[in-house]
Amino acid sequence: MPNSINTNTGQLVALRNLSRVNATLEQTQDRVSTGLKVIGPKDDASNFSIAQGIRGDIKAHQAVQQGLSQASGIMAAVIAGATTVSDLMMEMKKKAIEGTDPSLTATQRSILAADFLQLRDLGDTIVDNIRPGGFNLVDNGATAMQVVSDTQGNTITVQPQVISMVVLQFGLPNTDLNSVANAQQALGIVNNAQTSIQLALGAFGAAHKQIESQMKFDKFLTDALEEGLGSLVDADLGKESAKLQALQVQQQLSVQALGIANQHPQTLLGLFG
Repeated sequence: MPNSINTNTGQLVALRNLSRVNATLEQTQDRVSTGLKVIGPKDDASNFSIAQGIRGDIKAHQAVQQGLSQASGIMAAVIAGATTVSDLMMEMKKKAIEGTDPSLTATQRSILAADFLQLRDLGDTIVDNIRPGGFNLVDNGATAMQVVSDTQGNTITVQPQVISMVVLQFGLPNTDLNSVANAQQALGIVNNAQTSIQLALGAFGAAHKQIESQMKFDKFLTDALEEGLGSLVDADLGKESAKLQALQVQQQLSVQALGIANQHPQTLLGLFG
């Protein structure tokens, strides 16, 4: 290599090497700080594009899961309310059976009849308040609830099951426990109403299970997408950490080599001493 004061070849080589090390070091530091090996399209255009598509799919599944989770909460509240009404029906049935006893005194029958109607009114109040999220699935005027079940826009339909305690008033006179005959009539109607509520609970339970099953399936799909995304863009931090340390050493050596190359022209002065 000729000695020249116009062209310092050693300096150029050292400078190019330092620039290369600095660029690689910067990329490695980005990977360590973000945990990603593909941060933007400049890192890997095709994988970045694929990753963005997967991220969009994950967001879509998360939106579906949010809707399903809300629907599951609604169903849990509806079932809890309907179960409470069913328990009241058991108490009403007990009262009605007691009311068929002809040996009751007038006072006893009056107390029993009042208890029966109080339970009915309590049931009405409970049903009127079973409107989680503003959805009415059990009271008069109830409508079906549509729940988006997947990213294709398919839905699960929860059919209403009217269990309004108003039916216990039957629109008939003498539906009370004021006499043995009335109590017998009330018992028959309570039995029918109890059957209706049991059927409603069965339908709601099946719908709730379907929603929860779809939630689990969608969560499985989301987890699979996240795993695929991770294998595509996640950095191996152990490997990158080791590489970072090696590059830092290379950077120091490159700086020293550049310093030595910069001193080379000074040695030429010795030739003219």
